[in-house]
Amino acid sequence: MEMSVPKDPVMLLSYVNTQLRDYYSSLEELCRAADVPQAEITEKLAGIDYRYDAAVNQFV
Repeated sequence: MEMSVPKDPVMLLSYVNTQLRDYYSSLEELCRAADVPQAEITEKLAGIDYRYDAAVNQFV
């Protein structure tokens, strides 16, 4: 089942970090479940100066 992820970068940040905190142990796992290329998320969030930190499993 494909999930719909927000298009707005700030909304995407909130959505992704909540999903990572509550349901997924890694960005890779979230992207696989959502059927969204990991590069799409990382590039969009890099545009608002956020990077994925695997140590805390969040975009910071």
